Amino acid sequence: MPDKPGMPETGVGATSLPRPGRFMLELILAFILIRLPYISVPFQWLESFFHEFSHALATLISGGEVSHIQLFSNGAGYCYASGGWPVLIGFAGYGGAALWGYLMYSMATRPGWIKASYAFLGTLVAGSLLLWARDILTIVILLSLSALFYLPLKFAANQWLLMLLRVMSLMVMLNAMTSPFALVGLEGKGDAQLLANLTWVPGWIWIALWLLASALALLMTWRRVEAAAGEKV
Repeated sequence: MPDKPGMPETGVGATSLPRPGRFMLELILAFILIRLPYISVPFQWLESFFHEFSHALATLISGGEVSHIQLFSNGAGYCYASGGWPVLIGFAGYGGAALWGYLMYSMATRPGWIKASYAFLGTLVAGSLLLWARDILTIVILLSLSALFYLPLKFAANQWLLMLLRVMSLMVMLNAMTSPFALVGLEGKGDAQLLANLTWVPGWIWIALWLLASALALLMTWRRVEAAAGEKV
């Protein structure tokens, strides 16, 4: 039961989703922020981290070993690994980033768990730093991303934390949607070329699948918001 009529539920297991109008405003804000110089950089790093982390996770799940990950200031990155199933590993980067964006948004629907969600995401980054960071730039980037999740914990109001995580998650999904376009026309390298070499499926099809995955993540997010608004009416 809601705490008060017209107010979102605030219990530990309660969910809280924005109205469709607010969702669209936050989506527009996320779109603007990923286009702004300097301000967009940490969120490009965040999408890159989830991309490389997904490669690493797919490697471990399929029986391989991860040596280290490397992140660059322009948002690019590499995951150095051996073994595992190359097709799953290759697809997991862009697909995983979109999925992590959706999972982050799901975390931002639980007011009672929001601080635990920030702590979990910060620990995910910090753990990757300890396990797989080898060069100074990657260490600095991962420290910055850890701060991105740990510093907001100083906020006392859960609603601010919810809104911030929602916007960050939308930025991750939007970046995951736009990043594969950089592979168009890129000959001889990139995840699409790797998968094309492994499967004989043209690279543009893999790019289309990644775009579809990101679009589906955004669509599922919108459907959740729309369904919640219908229940409140």
